[in-house]
Amino acid sequence: METPTVRWRRLLPRTPARWAAAVAVLAVLVGGGTWTAVADDGPPAVQREDRMLRPGGVEIDTSYFTAGGSGKRPAVLIGHGFGGSKNDVRAQAEKLAADGYAVLTWSARGFGKSGGAISLNDPEGEVKDVSGLIDWLAGRPEVELDKKGDPRVGLTGASYGGAVSLLAAGYDQRVDAIAPVITYWNLADALFPDGVFKKLWAGIFVTSGGGCEKFEKKLCEMYERVAVSGKPDAAATELLTERSPSAVADRIKVPSLLVQGQSDSLFPLGHADAMQKAISANGAPVSVDWISGGHDGGDSETARVEGRVGSWFDRYLKEETGTDTGPAFRVTRTGGIDSTDGAALKRGASSDTYPGLRSGGREIPLRATGGGGTPAGAGAGAGAGTVTKSAGSAETFRNPAGAVPPAISAVPGVGGGLSQLSSLGVGLSLDFPGQFGRFESAPLATPVRVTGTPTVRVNVKEAAGQDAVLFGKVYDVSPDGRQQVLPSQLVAPYRITADQQGKPIELALPAVDHEFDAGHRMRLVFSATDLGYASPAEPATYTVTADGPLTVPTAPAVATAAATLPWWTWGLPAAALVIAAGLLITARRRTATPAPDPALTDVPLQITGLSKKYAKSVDRYAVRELSFRVEKGQVLGLLGPNGAGKTTTLRMLMGLIAPDEGEIRVFGQAIRPGAPVLSRVGAFVEGAGFLPHLSGRANLDLYWQATGRPAEDAHIEEALEIAGLGDALARAVRTYSQGMRQRLAIAQAMLGMPDLLILDEPTNGLDPPQIREMRDVMIRYAAGGRTVIVSSHLLSEVEQSCTHLVVMDRGRLVQAGPVAEITGSGDMILVTVAETVSEPLAEKVASLPGIGSAVRTDDGHGLLVRLDGATASRLVADLVRLDVPVTGVGPHRRLEDAFLTLISGGAA
Repeated sequence: METPTVRWRRLLPRTPARWAAAVAVLAVLVGGGTWTAVADDGPPAVQREDRMLRPGGVEIDTSYFTAGGSGKRPAVLIGHGFGGSKNDVRAQAEKLAADGYAVLTWSARGFGKSGGAISLNDPEGEVKDVSGLIDWLAGRPEVELDKKGDPRVGLTGASYGGAVSLLAAGYDQRVDAIAPVITYWNLADALFPDGVFKKLWAGIFVTSGGGCEKFEKKLCEMYERVAVSGKPDAAATELLTERSPSAVADRIKVPSLLVQGQSDSLFPLGHADAMQKAISANGAPVSVDWISGGHDGGDSETARVEGRVGSWFDRYLKEETGTDTGPAFRVTRTGGIDSTDGAALKRGASSDTYPGLRSGGREIPLRATGGGGTPAGAGAGAGAGTVTKSAGSAETFRNPAGAVPPAISAVPGVGGGLSQLSSLGVGLSLDFPGQFGRFESAPLATPVRVTGTPTVRVNVKEAAGQDAVLFGKVYDVSPDGRQQVLPSQLVAPYRITADQQGKPIELALPAVDHEFDAGHRMRLVFSATDLGYASPAEPATYTVTADGPLTVPTAPAVATAAATLPWWTWGLPAAALVIAAGLLITARRRTATPAPDPALTDVPLQITGLSKKYAKSVDRYAVRELSFRVEKGQVLGLLGPNGAGKTTTLRMLMGLIAPDEGEIRVFGQAIRPGAPVLSRVGAFVEGAGFLPHLSGRANLDLYWQATGRPAEDAHIEEALEIAGLGDALARAVRTYSQGMRQRLAIAQAMLGMPDLLILDEPTNGLDPPQIREMRDVMIRYAAGGRTVIVSSHLLSEVEQSCTHLVVMDRGRLVQAGPVAEITGSGDMILVTVAETVSEPLAEKVASLPGIGSAVRTDDGHGLLVRLDGATASRLVADLVRLDVPVTGVGPHRRLEDAFLTLISGGAA
């Protein structure tokens, strides 16, 4: 018999074995990536054979993985990231083998135990090795063949391994499907974009390969030549181009899943765009997926990405035509940062067609504001919101001698610390006065979601007629102008030659997915320097004239498709309807209800002056004068110590008890016992009970029939898909395991898809992976336009899953607002570094202007810095100039610290 309280234990459905078999962790580091996996219950035993092969004349260290059975199976080759080896992808290979593939991994030339020199995926080197490995697979008796010598084979890999997947598909027609991850289309374009040397990433690339001597001689000579001159020459560009997938663009004709990172200044989104255009033009199926992470760090969404890659191969290698491979385009949208691991909180959007980087262009007028912030040509009476004609708006600024100090955008090699802070609304990009010009929009009347590459027409002149090297970026500026955020910390370099100067040219800004809120401004900045790139050492004077508005892509097809995305994209909304409460009170006489408030029709919840006394008490209050408001799309955390009044508030909200004073309005309707609007409210407070002799499907049908609502309103098929019970739905519930009962409870809770979902301690009794799943459910449920209110004692989970907070103590409201605002209100900054911090260095940082104190952390690899007038941006700039190897910067105060501060002196 089902107990009264059912706890959540498994939130995601048990989809095909590919998802159930593993939860992977993809760590994309300098120039490369690694995949690991954890086996699920009772996987088939996997056998591994290690051997040295000579597929291209050089000894290559390989591992071959198979599992169970004697039947034929497709093969998969997994390449590793730059600087890694076959060991990095071993667990991923074991997982795919358990899922019915023959899997071969190898260490590329110059890495691991393999011989040879690194030749950057030379067609006569690394690519030839892959063809030799395919030859070897063709001779394996368990590998499925399309014809003699032609195995059914797919390739995947991250970064370096992703590029060789593309190249192998272009050079070897036996390749049947590919899934490259965060990789390049043209390596010359990645390291020499628009003829500007990406010096920091190039240096990291060489260093992570083991040093210049580990590379093929002509590659080493090329790098040293460009590094000294600071400018790529034609020979260098040609050498890297001929070893890039773009060199065989017309030959890649296989189904391709292209996964690219938004936090990636090494291989930005434009590379995946070029891949998509070329491969789809060849007639092959292509899907594009923009993940939130990348080479600059962040969340690589491994579990989801691994699921898509597995589905892709199931469809195109196993030829399982019913497999859902996902939409043609998907983008992960972030909103806030997980304070425990730096991961961005995520939601998704997708489209049935790939929009490209310039879909739905919207023109944003600009005005010049001057590098020092004064509008060019504006008199004393010019209004702050005035927008002058874009054409003719000019800015003049200088490239300093030696190109120092450089502006700061991304800091390659630092990892997720800096690039992910833009999701928190923390801007660490820095431009130096006199070295940049800027153009700014008026405050935006409505929010603008930019998805793709903004463009602008400008006229550039260099005073001496030399090449002008500029760096363009678009900031998101707060209404008060005091905060500017650089989305994903990305900047676009330009080399504008003498023959291009003096006439209008169109410049493309970095491709991003970012929402500019209403009231914010777009700020277009052109800087003469950037930390990651080489600028001319000679001093120069640049004049940039805006020759038109900023055109931003809005990708309208993505926005319109957001409400009807497939279940695996937007997530698995999990809730329970408070139908039992409604059934209990339908026969009761209803009290007079205030008229609806039309102004609140679209507001999920507004509580005004709410009070409730304890039973039989005259002056003791459980809740007193409580007021707050919740908007659509929010995940609101209701926090407070024991006795704070949280549960009483939720019971009043669900119409289970009546307040003594004040009112609660849901979508403009006043809440009273039996109020019709309660049909739009769902809750998971006490779990469901089931009739043990009935099947799972019969229990759900009976439950919905008892509500008296039309069958078509149940959305029962959606609920069953999420529950993932499969054939068990036809079995009696008494045969279910506890986990199966919990999944059935999830399906029951989802019936009706409520607009306002209330969860009271939803993670009680869950283990860490299940807690993370629950977190994703709440985030994605709200991302679909619904609203979630969650009460929990797990402050770390609330901090990661909630967008807004209401903190209560002794029945009263203590504070309400966005999570980032509440946790970020302290003045302590945590700086982590790659090396041990010496006491002299800590003292030097403490003596910087605007710094109150700097204390080493216990492990010696960090500094707790108290700001006393300085900004985070200025602190990072000072640390870079002091050669401090920064690996992360962020607010030190956690939600726990903020919570304890807010309720200090309150009841325990």
